Amino acid sequence: MTNRGWSLFLAMCLIWGLPYLFIRIAVEHVSPAELVFLRTAFASLVLLPLALLRREVGPVLARWQPLVLFAVIEIMIPWVLLGHAEQRISSSLAGLLVAAVPLFGALAFLVTSHAERFSTAQLGGLVLGFAGVACLVGLDIGHIDMLAVAEMLGVAVCYAAGPLVLARWFADVSGLGVMACALSLTALVYAPFGLAHPPTDLPAKAWLSVAVLALVCTALAFVIFLELIKVAGPTRSTIITYVNPAVAISLGVLLLDEKITTGMLVGFPLILVGCVIAAGGRSATVATTEPAAECALAEADPETGPAAQTSSL
Repeated sequence: MTNRGWSLFLAMCLIWGLPYLFIRIAVEHVSPAELVFLRTAFASLVLLPLALLRREVGPVLARWQPLVLFAVIEIMIPWVLLGHAEQRISSSLAGLLVAAVPLFGALAFLVTSHAERFSTAQLGGLVLGFAGVACLVGLDIGHIDMLAVAEMLGVAVCYAAGPLVLARWFADVSGLGVMACALSLTALVYAPFGLAHPPTDLPAKAWLSVAVLALVCTALAFVIFLELIKVAGPTRSTIITYVNPAVAISLGVLLLDEKITTGMLVGFPLILVGCVIAAGGRSATVATTEPAAECALAEADPETGPAAQTSSL
């Protein structure tokens, strides 16, 4: 990979490790639904004009039904669940639970038209990965909110399902156009929550968190990720999935004084190894960023055809 590719890669590792920290800060001052509105509204103000200039909105709107489905699965449901969960669990734990997305993606892959028989090693990877999730939760069960954990697993399921919608209905259109339209639609749906209680008296750190989530972790991140796919290819690009949780943990510990627990120390390595093994040997790699949203999918040939990508955080 070129120096430019490495620079883009490192930027994405950092950017899509940030959302958990800033979501944790933001939901102390605004409701999860209000945060979804603010984040998607500001991000769409950046991405939608860009997509319009590139004439990438029309082909997406022509497929409005799968667009609605994608927006609901990839943004509307998981982002509000993520915000609600982070009101009661640490940003570090949230980041680690989202790291299980490739495991759910591997299971989801089995129901697609491209499904293939998993090898014994891949099945072992799935078992190992989910054992890591069990350790992550079970070893600290007396200290964490189980409803929040369930919400985070719901986020992981949504992030794993969203790429299936992209692959089926939007594989031949611009990923930027899809995300711009999905974010704009989400902003419209959540507008009543944001406008019912206008955030006029938020502290500076809350506005900073919203701005970073919308402009850096969503708008800028997606543009950079598209460029990374062109430079490094889709498969290499998804490796950021395995780095983001480490960034989330580091930021949570350094900036929010969060504790590294036994469950994290035991569970995360098992999830990481399980994801790598379970994802091996497939033509398509499912990954996430947040986010992404806060995280990302790359199923494309950057040299010969259009891409279907999404931010998870």
